[in-house]
Parts: sequence; structure tokens; C-alpha cells
Amino acid sequence: MKIGFIGVGGMAKAIIGGLLNAQTFAPADILVHSHRQESYGPYAQEHGLVAADSNVAVAQDSDLVVLAVTPNVAVKVLQEIAPQLVAGEKTLISIVAGLSLAEMRQVVGADLPILRTLPNVNVEVGAGMTAVAANNQLTGNQLTAALRVFNTIGSTTTLAEDQFGVFSALAGSSPAYIDFFIDSLSRAGVKHGLSKEQATQIAAQATLGSAKMVLESDKIPFALIDQVASPGGSTIAGLLAMEEAGLMTAVVKGIDATIKRDAGGPA
Repeated sequence: MKIGFIGVGGMAKAIIGGLLNAQTFAPADILVHSHRQESYGPYAQEHGLVAADSNVAVAQDSDLVVLAVTPNVAVKVLQEIAPQLVAGEKTLISIVAGLSLAEMRQVVGADLPILRTLPNVNVEVGAGMTAVAANNQLTGNQLTAALRVFNTIGSTTTLAEDQFGVFSALAGSSPAYIDFFIDSLSRAGVKHGLSKEQATQIAAQATLGSAKMVLESDKIPFALIDQVASPGGSTIAGLLAMEEAGLMTAVVKGIDATIKRDAGGPA
């Protein structure tokens, strides 16, 4: 099975990197093309990928066609490749933000299997989180093959399309927020005598371990907090100080602002 990427920006490269690391596809089974040859050509050569000479060639020679262009040109590109998509047993996978299944159907027709996705950048290290929504034509083995792309580089969750905005804030933007939290922890470590490198490693590993605990435990996060926060101890003192400073309120306000901006509200 071959997978082709139309558009080779940051997210496409993150997905490709994750797929190569997971050995989901051989390099020779990954086709790429974008509007700038100087961008995708050297990248394809570096990783052993197939540099296709056009969007049409990608659509023609791939079983899974990943639309990874910017939203302002997505419809135009779909119109360009539509004949190749409807001519064979192909699946269209879109990672274009804001492009709905209905909008894609209007261009490529109602019979083409389509998977709309919203991955986050952590797919590159095999720890991604991807929201997916499939149309009614994507079933059986074709659905399994499309989902496998993202299940081998992280986890997927099926959502209604009107919930993609919330997902974007919780999983798409949150890596930046979590990195900010890790950096804040590490700066506190520097304040108390650690090197920035040591403090960052400690904070990042602790964050990774805590996330793993939440995913693998049958307890809610607050129950895990109680396991660490001994009565009268230092952890509860720190938690209360953070809450007094408004940590939870700041997080919720940040998510609210992200969702509002994504929905087209004022910046």
C-alpha cells in the first residue's frame, strides 16, 4: 500500500517522520509533492521518499491520499486531483484545518471514502493524538487502513466535526502550553540551583511519567494527586500556592481563548 502527501509542511513532515520511525510504510511507498520543489525535493531525497512531479501524480499512484495543504488552496487542489480520486479504490485523508467532510464531498463527490483528521505535532515521536471523522463511504478494510496511519504514531479519537475546535485546543495547541509548563518548572529549578539542562530533563520526564500514569490508571487525575499530596506535606503546600495564584483558572481561560480564536472570534 502506498501513501501520498500533497503538501509537505510541518505537520506532514511530523506524520511522515512518525510513520518512518514506526516502520508503518517503507520510504519507497511514501510519495510527496508540494508547490515548491526546493522544499519537497531535498526532503524526499534525504529520507528515501518518492518525489512526485505533480499533485495529480500523487493522487494517481497512491492508495491513501493525504491532503496537507493550507486551507486557502485546499479546494483548488481537490478540484485538480478529483478525477484521479474517483477513478480508483482510493481513500482521501485530510489534515486541513476547518475543511469539513461536506465541503470535500461537494468537490470530489459523495462516493469517495474520506477521513477528516486533526493530528497534533507529537505524531512525530509516536505519541500523537488525532481526532478523526469518517464519512459513510469509509468502512471495512479501507477504514482500518486509514486509521492505521494514525494509530501507529499515537492514538485516535472519533469525534463529531463540531467538536474539532475543542479538540484543537486540548490536543493541537496544548503541546505549546505543556511545553510552557515544563519550562516554568525548569526555571523554578534554575532558581534553586539546578542547571537549565538538568531542570528541563527532570521536569520533562516527570511530566511524561505523570501523563503515562493518567492513561494507564483507572483513577481520575485528582485521585492520583491525592496519592502524592501527603497530609501537611510539601506537595499540598505547593498545590495550594499554585491554586491561590490561579493555575486552574488560567488553564481554563487559555483553552477558552484558543477555542474562541479558532472559531473566528477576536484575537
